[in-house]
Amino acid sequence: MAWPVLVFDIETIPDVAGLRALRGGADDGLTDAEVYARELAERAEGGKSDFMPHYLQRVLVISCVFRNADGLRVHSFVDREPEGISQEGKLIQTFFNSVEKHVPQLVSWNGGGFDLPVLHYRGLRHGVVANKYWDLGEDDREFKWNNYIGRYHMRHLDLMDVLAMYQPRANAPLDAMAKLCGFPGKLGMDGSAVYPAYLQGQVDDIRRYCETDVMNTYLLYCRFQKMRGGFTDAEYEREIEFVKKTLEGITEPHWAEYLQAWK
Repeated sequence: MAWPVLVFDIETIPDVAGLRALRGGADDGLTDAEVYARELAERAEGGKSDFMPHYLQRVLVISCVFRNADGLRVHSFVDREPEGISQEGKLIQTFFNSVEKHVPQLVSWNGGGFDLPVLHYRGLRHGVVANKYWDLGEDDREFKWNNYIGRYHMRHLDLMDVLAMYQPRANAPLDAMAKLCGFPGKLGMDGSAVYPAYLQGQVDDIRRYCETDVMNTYLLYCRFQKMRGGFTDAEYEREIEFVKKTLEGITEPHWAEYLQAWK
């Protein structure tokens, strides 16, 4: 398996400020909760899903597992809104700066269907620069045949998409596949609980949830590497034990819970 590898996952909340801007002042005098409730009611009346479109998903957390020859690191970029001012643009720029610096293999679960399109739209809104990420071979000839944007390229590996043979009807949820493979799966909450948790000020709980999700994705990636010959059986077992030892060395309680669930 070639390193470095950067596995990522995002958590988002509805972009209420964006809703206000698109509605042209029609919601003046309403609280954010009231604006969002009105939007949901109107979407229900129109027979639309209550899931906001990609361009109105505000990025709150980007969690990463970074694996290279020096070890494995779990890290999150979090918008903590100092003084009530969203840091979403800075958050997304920092993520793409990591891609620019390390040029890793990106790995996700449904990243092509959700995470990356959201990062594209939100990055465009905030003026984010991501030269290497968008290189299609103009600067680096190798990227013509293997880049981050091509669906069938491996520089970004959307595990769900590949395993489903690019057939949406064959998609599988991360939680189910993690548990079927003997990994802990989701802990603490699911995606539907993120916005209520945010409204309660539980940003760190959301961050911890996102980190366990991205770790599930990394473990499934290791399993995939074993299946495709990137790991021998012995190498796979060593990597799994290395992950466990690394998590044992992190003092935050959600990793102790994760390891306990793994047992």
